[in-house]
Amino acid sequence: MTRSALGSWYEREGRHDLPWRLTRDRWAVLVSEVMLQQTQVARVLVAWPRFVARFADPETTAAGGPGAVIAAWDRLGYPRRARRLWESAVVITEHGWPDDLSTLPGVGRYTAGAVRALADDVDVPAVEVNVRRVVERVAGRRLSTTGAEAESVRIGRGLVPRDRLLALMDVGAQLCRPRNPDCGACPLRRRCAARGPLDDETRHRQAPFEGSFRQRRGRVMARLRADRAVALEQLDREALASLVADGLAAVTDRTAGLPP
Repeated sequence: MTRSALGSWYEREGRHDLPWRLTRDRWAVLVSEVMLQQTQVARVLVAWPRFVARFADPETTAAGGPGAVIAAWDRLGYPRRARRLWESAVVITEHGWPDDLSTLPGVGRYTAGAVRALADDVDVPAVEVNVRRVVERVAGRRLSTTGAEAESVRIGRGLVPRDRLLALMDVGAQLCRPRNPDCGACPLRRRCAARGPLDDETRHRQAPFEGSFRQRRGRVMARLRADRAVALEQLDREALASLVADGLAAVTDRTAGLPP
Protein backbone atom coordinates (compact mmCIF):
# COMPACT_ATOMS: atom_id res chain seq x y z
CA MET A 1 0.00 0.00 0.00
CA THR A 2 2.77 2.44 0.89
CA ARG A 3 4.77 1.86 -2.25
CA SER A 4 1.70 2.56 -4.41
CA ALA A 5 1.10 5.71 -2.37
CA LEU A 6 4.67 6.83 -3.03
CA GLY A 7 4.39 6.01 -6.72
CA SER A 8 1.03 7.75 -7.06
CA TRP A 9 2.31 10.84 -5.27
CA TYR A 10 5.38 10.97 -7.48
CA GLU A 11 3.28 10.64 -10.61
CA ARG A 12 1.15 13.60 -9.52
CA GLU A 13 3.62 15.80 -7.67
CA GLY A 14 7.11 14.87 -8.87
CA ARG A 15 9.30 17.49 -10.51
CA HIS A 16 8.97 15.91 -13.95
CA ASP A 17 9.61 19.16 -15.80
CA LEU A 18 13.22 19.55 -14.65
CA PRO A 19 15.06 19.50 -17.99
CA TRP A 20 17.77 17.04 -16.95
CA ARG A 21 15.04 14.52 -16.12
CA LEU A 22 13.93 14.54 -19.74
CA THR A 23 17.14 12.91 -20.99
CA ARG A 24 18.79 9.55 -20.51
CA ASP A 25 22.11 10.76 -21.90
CA ARG A 26 24.83 9.77 -19.43
CA TRP A 27 26.91 12.89 -19.92
CA ALA A 28 23.98 15.29 -19.55
CA VAL A 29 22.84 13.47 -16.40
CA LEU A 30 26.35 13.51 -14.95
CA VAL A 31 26.61 17.27 -15.59
CA SER A 32 23.29 17.85 -13.79
CA GLU A 33 24.30 15.75 -10.80
CA VAL A 34 27.63 17.55 -10.45
CA MET A 35 25.93 20.94 -10.75
CA LEU A 36 23.31 20.05 -8.14
CA GLN A 37 25.93 19.32 -5.50
CA GLN A 38 25.56 22.10 -2.90
CA THR A 39 23.64 24.26 -5.39
CA GLN A 40 19.96 25.19 -5.47
CA VAL A 41 17.82 23.75 -8.25
CA ALA A 42 16.76 27.23 -9.39
CA ARG A 43 20.37 28.15 -10.19
CA VAL A 44 21.02 24.90 -12.03
CA LEU A 45 17.88 25.46 -14.09
CA VAL A 46 19.60 28.50 -15.59
CA ALA A 47 23.10 27.05 -15.94
CA TRP A 48 22.53 23.45 -17.10
CA PRO A 49 20.86 24.13 -20.49
CA ARG A 50 23.55 26.61 -21.51
CA PHE A 51 26.37 24.33 -20.39
CA VAL A 52 25.16 21.18 -22.15
CA ALA A 53 24.38 23.19 -25.29
CA ARG A 54 28.06 24.14 -25.46
CA PHE A 55 29.58 20.98 -23.98
CA ALA A 56 27.18 18.34 -25.22
CA ASP A 57 29.46 15.33 -24.75
CA PRO A 58 32.74 14.30 -23.11
CA GLU A 59 34.72 14.71 -26.34
CA THR A 60 33.66 18.34 -26.81
CA THR A 61 34.27 19.07 -23.15
CA ALA A 62 37.73 17.53 -23.12
CA ALA A 63 38.72 19.42 -26.26
CA GLY A 64 37.47 22.69 -24.83
CA GLY A 65 40.10 22.71 -22.12
CA PRO A 66 39.70 23.42 -18.40
CA GLY A 67 39.60 27.20 -18.79
CA ALA A 68 36.62 27.14 -21.14
CA VAL A 69 34.74 24.70 -18.91
CA ILE A 70 35.43 26.77 -15.80
CA ALA A 71 34.31 29.92 -17.62
CA ALA A 72 31.08 28.21 -18.71
CA TRP A 73 30.48 27.20 -15.09
CA ASP A 74 29.88 30.90 -14.54
CA ARG A 75 28.66 31.74 -11.02
CA LEU A 76 27.46 28.32 -9.85
CA GLY A 77 30.13 28.30 -7.17
CA TYR A 78 32.56 25.60 -6.08
CA PRO A 79 34.40 25.79 -9.43
CA ARG A 80 36.53 22.77 -8.56
CA ARG A 81 33.49 20.81 -9.71
CA ALA A 82 33.99 22.25 -13.20
CA ARG A 83 37.65 21.28 -13.20
CA ARG A 84 36.83 17.72 -12.10
CA LEU A 85 34.10 17.50 -14.73
CA TRP A 86 36.62 18.42 -17.41
CA GLU A 87 39.05 15.83 -16.01
CA SER A 88 36.28 13.22 -16.16
CA ALA A 89 35.61 14.18 -19.77
CA VAL A 90 39.29 13.60 -20.58
CA VAL A 91 39.21 10.15 -18.97
CA ILE A 92 36.01 9.17 -20.81
CA THR A 93 37.33 10.48 -24.13
CA GLU A 94 40.60 8.61 -23.83
CA HIS A 95 39.41 5.38 -22.20
CA GLY A 96 35.63 5.24 -22.49
CA TRP A 97 33.14 5.19 -19.63
CA PRO A 98 34.52 3.07 -16.76
CA ASP A 99 32.47 0.23 -15.33
CA ASP A 100 32.78 1.88 -11.92
CA LEU A 101 31.79 5.51 -12.42
CA SER A 102 33.11 6.43 -8.97
CA THR A 103 36.63 6.13 -10.39
CA LEU A 104 36.02 9.30 -12.40
CA PRO A 105 37.50 12.51 -10.91
CA GLY A 106 35.10 14.14 -8.49
CA VAL A 107 32.47 11.39 -8.79
CA GLY A 108 31.53 9.81 -5.48
CA ARG A 109 29.35 6.90 -4.48
CA TYR A 110 26.05 8.79 -4.74
CA THR A 111 26.75 10.46 -8.10
CA ALA A 112 27.95 7.18 -9.62
CA GLY A 113 24.81 5.39 -8.45
CA ALA A 114 22.53 8.23 -9.55
CA VAL A 115 23.91 8.27 -13.09
CA ARG A 116 23.52 4.50 -13.38
CA ALA A 117 19.94 4.64 -12.09
CA LEU A 118 18.83 7.77 -13.95
CA ALA A 119 20.55 7.22 -17.29
CA ASP A 120 20.93 3.45 -17.50
CA ASP A 121 17.96 2.16 -15.45
CA VAL A 122 20.37 0.00 -13.45
CA ASP A 123 19.03 -1.16 -10.08
CA VAL A 124 21.58 0.72 -7.99
CA PRO A 125 20.45 2.60 -4.87
CA ALA A 126 21.70 6.15 -4.47
CA VAL A 127 21.38 8.27 -1.34
CA GLU A 128 21.86 12.03 -1.36
CA VAL A 129 20.93 14.48 1.39
CA ASN A 130 17.19 14.55 0.69
CA VAL A 131 16.86 10.78 0.32
CA ARG A 132 18.87 10.19 3.50
CA ARG A 133 16.62 12.52 5.48
CA VAL A 134 13.51 10.69 4.26
CA VAL A 135 14.73 7.15 4.87
CA GLU A 136 16.20 7.93 8.29
CA ARG A 137 12.97 9.57 9.44
CA VAL A 138 10.91 6.66 8.12
CA ALA A 139 13.25 4.24 9.92
CA GLY A 140 13.30 6.43 13.02
CA ARG A 141 17.05 6.24 13.44
CA ARG A 142 20.40 7.16 11.98
CA LEU A 143 21.63 4.84 9.24
CA SER A 144 24.97 4.06 7.66
CA THR A 145 25.29 4.73 3.94
CA THR A 146 24.68 1.07 3.10
CA GLY A 147 21.84 0.97 5.60
CA ALA A 148 20.24 4.06 4.04
CA GLU A 149 20.60 2.52 0.58
CA ALA A 150 18.90 -0.68 1.73
CA GLU A 151 16.11 1.30 3.40
CA SER A 152 15.54 3.32 0.21
CA VAL A 153 15.09 0.07 -1.73
CA ARG A 154 12.66 -1.23 0.89
CA ILE A 155 10.59 1.96 0.95
CA GLY A 156 10.53 2.25 -2.84
CA ARG A 157 9.82 -1.41 -3.53
CA GLY A 158 7.66 -1.74 -6.63
CA LEU A 159 9.10 1.32 -8.35
CA VAL A 160 11.70 1.09 -11.09
CA PRO A 161 15.13 2.27 -9.83
CA ARG A 162 14.91 5.63 -11.60
CA ASP A 163 11.47 6.46 -10.19
CA ARG A 164 12.46 5.18 -6.75
CA LEU A 165 15.37 7.60 -6.54
CA LEU A 166 13.48 10.58 -7.95
CA ALA A 167 10.37 9.96 -5.85
CA LEU A 168 12.32 9.81 -2.58
CA MET A 169 14.39 12.82 -3.63
CA ASP A 170 11.25 14.84 -4.34
CA VAL A 171 9.57 13.82 -1.10
CA GLY A 172 12.66 15.07 0.72
CA ALA A 173 12.87 18.32 -1.23
CA GLN A 174 9.17 19.19 -1.21
CA LEU A 175 7.68 17.62 1.93
CA CYS A 176 10.24 16.05 4.29
CA ARG A 177 12.16 19.29 4.64
CA PRO A 178 14.82 19.91 7.30
CA ARG A 179 12.48 22.40 8.96
CA ASN A 180 8.68 22.43 9.00
CA PRO A 181 8.09 19.14 7.18
CA ASP A 182 4.64 18.70 5.67
CA CYS A 183 3.94 15.31 7.20
CA GLY A 184 0.22 15.50 6.48
CA ALA A 185 0.83 15.50 2.73
CA CYS A 186 3.58 12.85 2.79
CA PRO A 187 2.79 9.53 1.05
CA LEU A 188 5.04 7.76 3.59
CA ARG A 189 3.35 9.13 6.73
CA ARG A 190 1.66 5.86 7.68
CA ARG A 191 4.94 4.00 7.93
CA CYS A 192 7.11 6.86 9.18
CA ALA A 193 8.54 6.24 12.66
CA ALA A 194 9.61 9.82 13.30
CA ARG A 195 6.80 11.91 11.77
CA GLY A 196 9.20 14.83 11.67
CA PRO A 197 12.86 15.53 12.50
CA LEU A 198 14.72 12.92 14.55
CA ASP A 199 15.49 13.89 18.13
CA ASP A 200 19.23 13.89 17.43
CA GLU A 201 18.94 15.40 13.97
CA THR A 202 21.54 18.11 13.48
CA ARG A 203 21.34 20.86 10.93
CA HIS A 204 24.67 21.89 9.55
CA ARG A 205 24.84 25.57 8.81
CA GLN A 206 27.32 26.71 6.23
CA ALA A 207 29.73 29.39 7.39
CA PRO A 208 28.67 32.90 6.29
CA PHE A 209 29.78 33.71 2.76
CA GLU A 210 30.14 37.45 3.34
CA GLY A 211 33.73 38.21 4.28
CA SER A 212 34.84 34.60 3.86
CA PHE A 213 37.81 33.24 1.94
CA ARG A 214 35.28 31.64 -0.42
CA GLN A 215 34.02 35.11 -1.25
CA ARG A 216 37.57 36.31 -1.90
CA ARG A 217 38.20 33.36 -4.22
CA GLY A 218 34.90 34.07 -5.94
CA ARG A 219 35.86 37.66 -6.62
CA VAL A 220 39.13 36.58 -8.20
CA MET A 221 37.34 33.95 -10.29
CA ALA A 222 34.88 36.58 -11.51
CA ARG A 223 37.75 38.77 -12.71
CA LEU A 224 39.45 35.87 -14.44
CA ARG A 225 36.24 34.85 -16.20
CA ALA A 226 35.67 38.42 -17.37
CA ASP A 227 39.21 39.10 -18.62
CA ARG A 228 41.67 36.80 -20.33
CA ALA A 229 44.64 38.32 -18.49
CA VAL A 230 44.52 40.30 -15.26
CA ALA A 231 47.53 42.09 -13.76
CA LEU A 232 48.67 40.38 -10.58
CA GLU A 233 48.65 43.61 -8.59
CA GLN A 234 44.90 43.89 -9.22
CA LEU A 235 44.15 40.56 -7.57
CA ASP A 236 43.96 39.12 -4.07
CA ARG A 237 47.26 37.21 -4.09
CA GLU A 238 46.32 34.72 -1.36
CA ALA A 239 43.02 33.85 -3.02
CA LEU A 240 44.75 33.61 -6.39
CA ALA A 241 47.38 31.25 -5.00
CA SER A 242 44.69 28.90 -3.70
CA LEU A 243 42.97 28.92 -7.10
CA VAL A 244 46.26 28.11 -8.83
CA ALA A 245 46.82 25.23 -6.39
CA ASP A 246 43.37 23.86 -7.29
CA GLY A 247 44.06 24.08 -11.03
CA LEU A 248 41.48 26.83 -11.45
CA ALA A 249 43.85 29.63 -12.44
CA ALA A 250 47.24 30.06 -14.08
CA VAL A 251 49.91 32.71 -13.65
CA THR A 252 52.24 33.75 -16.45
CA ASP A 253 54.75 36.56 -16.06
CA ARG A 254 52.83 39.38 -14.39
CA THR A 255 49.27 38.33 -15.23
CA ALA A 256 46.79 35.68 -14.21
CA GLY A 257 44.01 33.97 -16.14
CA LEU A 258 42.00 30.79 -16.37
CA PRO A 259 44.02 27.65 -17.11
CA PRO A 260 44.61 26.98 -20.82
